[in-house]
Amino acid sequence: MVTLDVRPQLLDALSTLRDRVAAARFPLPLSGAPRARANRDELLAQLDDYLVPRLRQPEAPVLAVVGGSTGAGKSTLVNSLVGRRVSEAGVLRPTTRTPVLVCNPEDHHWFSGMRVLPDLTRVWVPQQESGDELLLPGENPTRVLRIETTETLPPGLALLDAPDIDSLVADNRVLAAELICAADIWIMVTTAARYADAVPWHLLRTAKEYDVTLVTVLDRVPHQVVSEVSRQYGALLTKAGLGHVPRFTVPELPESAGGGGLLPVTAVAPLRTWLIHQAQDPAARQHTLARTAHGVLNSLKSRMPELASAAAAQYAAALRLTAAVDTAYDSEYARVRGRLQAGAVLAGDALKRWRAFPLDCTPKELLDALVESLGDLLLCAVTAADERVDDAWRLEPAAGAPELADDAEPHHAGHRIGLAVRRWRRELEEYAEEEVRHLERSVAPDPEMIAALVATVLLGGRRARSAGEGLAERIGAHGALRLRDRGGRLLAEHLDRVIQTERERRLAPLDALDVHPEPQAALIAALSVLQKER
Repeated sequence: MVTLDVRPQLLDALSTLRDRVAAARFPLPLSGAPRARANRDELLAQLDDYLVPRLRQPEAPVLAVVGGSTGAGKSTLVNSLVGRRVSEAGVLRPTTRTPVLVCNPEDHHWFSGMRVLPDLTRVWVPQQESGDELLLPGENPTRVLRIETTETLPPGLALLDAPDIDSLVADNRVLAAELICAADIWIMVTTAARYADAVPWHLLRTAKEYDVTLVTVLDRVPHQVVSEVSRQYGALLTKAGLGHVPRFTVPELPESAGGGGLLPVTAVAPLRTWLIHQAQDPAARQHTLARTAHGVLNSLKSRMPELASAAAAQYAAALRLTAAVDTAYDSEYARVRGRLQAGAVLAGDALKRWRAFPLDCTPKELLDALVESLGDLLLCAVTAADERVDDAWRLEPAAGAPELADDAEPHHAGHRIGLAVRRWRRELEEYAEEEVRHLERSVAPDPEMIAALVATVLLGGRRARSAGEGLAERIGAHGALRLRDRGGRLLAEHLDRVIQTERERRLAPLDALDVHPEPQAALIAALSVLQKER
């Protein structure tokens, strides 16, 4: 007989694996991302709500979760199994809002804490006579678990009435799937009219995939067609590889109408007897718990690589997006350097000022014009780089993430670039002042004049040859060479900083998504360690 392995080493490996799964992120809108996120959430739910607590405390009661489609009669079935009305049922859909867990008073402590379903708030407020459920102020009914205790349910067995798996309310559907993942026994309820529907069959196939302990209930079957419907349903189960699954049929009775009453004891006796046997017979209990636990553990062999593959796809997409930004900005940066060498800054108003310098143009006016022209050149380069990024990203589905939308307005980049070039100018003027102070002359040249000349030399290319001559005349050849070298290095530093700042601005939303290569390796490594411990 298969038994539960509860060694500390296995639990440690499972906890590590759980943390790696929780850390996996799939923020980029790739084709497989929604499935990966759903698989991660489902796996986390099974680990947190079922597998880890079950392995840590194998002596806890058997939890059977009753799930099914809208109107399948889940609440009526639970009430009838318990022998009194504990879960609200009715003709309005969806009826089951707050999930209800029913157990014997002796087992209350197993479910009052956060051992299973730790994300759900526990309430023990009784129902009002009107049937409306009382909730704590501000509580979301879909994130609350109502605990009921009754002597009619034997110790060692707990029932949980889950919301409709096809509920019109999205939160109900999510919670229903989460609750089913917490079950030792999955009880799938369907009706004679809907036993071939797609939704319950999806859950049945999932149960088969995970090899959990499963039982099906064919509810509300008219007496006249019990044999035929049961035969057809059995054939469908056999075809799906689920022919071995215990099946129970509940006939359509007056008490089923509207969900208002309890079914006769005889109608649910076979199912009740089967559940009690699974909970109280040591061999049956051991088999039930071990099968579901091992089914989930075995499923990790395919589920973890799938998550790892999705994580790798995310990182590959992030690399492509990053490469598009780097390529665009590197290209524009090279273009800026080439245009600077060609003297592109000394054009337009700056060229007009230079031609009028120094007779009809002051050093300040020339510096103002040069700085403005340099800022325009850099802004054009950044704008062109962003356009190239946009063109490349349009071909990448991953770039469709809302967080990656470039909401930066052009004037913001212009403001940053303006600050940077003005800072370069101030530092260049300080260099010029320092050079002038070191001159051994009785009459020193105007530092602003020297700054204007060296700026023209650095930004004017061949057009500024006479500026270099004028600079050497005023501060000497060695001083002119030294100032040009220092100013050139300063210009290169500021250009690098401007381009890198704008590159980082464009990459910041992608960096904030925190897509790294580590999750893929971490998921596979955690699975490997777990497999070795098993």
